[in-house]
Amino acid sequence: MERSVNDLSAYRFYCCTEALEDAKIMYEAGRYKNALNRAYYSIFYGIRAVNALDGFDSSKHSGVIAHFNQKYVKTGVFPKEASKQIKLASEKREYADYLDFYIASKEDASEQIHRAEIFLHWIEDYLKSQNIL
Repeated sequence: MERSVNDLSAYRFYCCTEALEDAKIMYEAGRYKNALNRAYYSIFYGIRAVNALDGFDSSKHSGVIAHFNQKYVKTGVFPKEASKQIKLASEKREYADYLDFYIASKEDASEQIHRAEIFLHWIEDYLKSQNIL
């Protein structure tokens, strides 16, 4: 059975919500680096949910984000703040995942989760407006 881009978009949105739930579980367990990672991936999956509607994907995070910024942020579909939030979330995730001896704070994790919650609402509103959800 062939799936549509709408199905792919809805599935990726589900992954977005699941990653945010995982971030909250990690936060509650005091696993702040993991919370940073999962909250970033919530945002990333949300971006991919939107990009799926264009039939666009990339093997690189930078390509996925660049397409979203060019097609959706620069054109005003999403607020300019979205691009800033993506950049901040990406930086925090990279610190947590790649820097030796990096210690993520409870505040960092809380801010990252909040960032992902806002982003999820933007994505959800957009997908609803496109009759995906």
